[in-house]
Amino acid sequence: MLVIRSIGPHSSRKPTQHTGMCANISCLELKLKLGSFMEMLFGGRYVLLLMSLFSIYCGLIYNEFFSVPFHIFGGSAYKCRDATCSDAHSAGLIKFRDPYPFGVDPSWRGSRSELPFLNSLKMKMSILLGVAQMNLGIILSYFNARFFHSSLDIRYQFVPQMIFLNSLFGYLSLLIIIKWCIGSQADLYHVMIYMFLSPTDDLGENELFWGQRPLQIVLLLLALVAVPWMLFPKPFILKKLHSERFQGRNYGMLVSSEFDPDVEPDSAREHHEEFNFSEVFVHQMIHSIEFVLGAVSNTASYLRLWALSLAHSELSTVFYEKVLLLAWGYDNVVIRLIGLAVFAFATAFILLMMETLSAFLHALRLHWVEFQNKFYYGDGYKFKPFSFALITEDDD
Repeated sequence: MLVIRSIGPHSSRKPTQHTGMCANISCLELKLKLGSFMEMLFGGRYVLLLMSLFSIYCGLIYNEFFSVPFHIFGGSAYKCRDATCSDAHSAGLIKFRDPYPFGVDPSWRGSRSELPFLNSLKMKMSILLGVAQMNLGIILSYFNARFFHSSLDIRYQFVPQMIFLNSLFGYLSLLIIIKWCIGSQADLYHVMIYMFLSPTDDLGENELFWGQRPLQIVLLLLALVAVPWMLFPKPFILKKLHSERFQGRNYGMLVSSEFDPDVEPDSAREHHEEFNFSEVFVHQMIHSIEFVLGAVSNTASYLRLWALSLAHSELSTVFYEKVLLLAWGYDNVVIRLIGLAVFAFATAFILLMMETLSAFLHALRLHWVEFQNKFYYGDGYKFKPFSFALITEDDD
């Protein structure tokens, strides 16, 4: 909010600027009252709000609260085969009606198949999120190239990168979704490994749909073609365009009687020497190799989401079962209060603070390395935020 007081013709007073919480007190007084730690929290209040909303969303996906399962959206689709369903040696759960309306069925918690099922689910969800975000980064590189009118980057960088990434990991994401939809027991690791080792072999029980084997051969050929497509055309086209521009300028120099090399030292010959083909080719080769290797390592790096979710879930389970429930099993009030205090301390400082900072750090790393390396280069002009104070200083 901008507040402008009336200023006389000979007054040296300037308009005063008030933004946000500084409308009633100055920003310096606000910093002194909040302190360094609270000031950091206040500055990141919207980030904390988004993180809390997404944590609530993840709790709804897994239908649990501090690793305690809740049947929020109706009854379970599974029931125990016998009374010892949660025992590791029991036969486990059996399905007797339609799937749970939203999220993970809470009956998986405490069952014999809890960890294998949830680990597989979280791992596949991490791969799907990672491939989707990397595709978004490559799409942003297209808009960068379009903004700078660089058709070479669109034809020889954006297109082969989309083909290479989706021929391999986009296909893996498709297999994951198909496996979920049809309830197949196919081994996707076997499918992806033997897609490279023996693409013409019969898939057998790992075949998810008709025509999967010829599709895999086509996708593998597209991925192999995309690598030289990224590497070779762009440097040679740049060299050809530069040589044509140089020859055109030389032709102009020969037919023009007004050209004087002493008056114009920055000639076409000097400009021609600035183009270094080997440097451009090496840069393109490094960029292509980095993308090809990064397509594998970046996808694997998104599995940290699976690891973080598993660690947070197991910590929550340990604190709930081994601290709170164990202390609540005693008839002594003092032991119950101590157990409740330890559980509250562990929840506030380990689960909410330490785990939140850990998740924020890993998410920041994924955005900076795996996502932004597809389109962000860090060059251009330094960003200067809009400010009324800078405008008044320029006017003065």
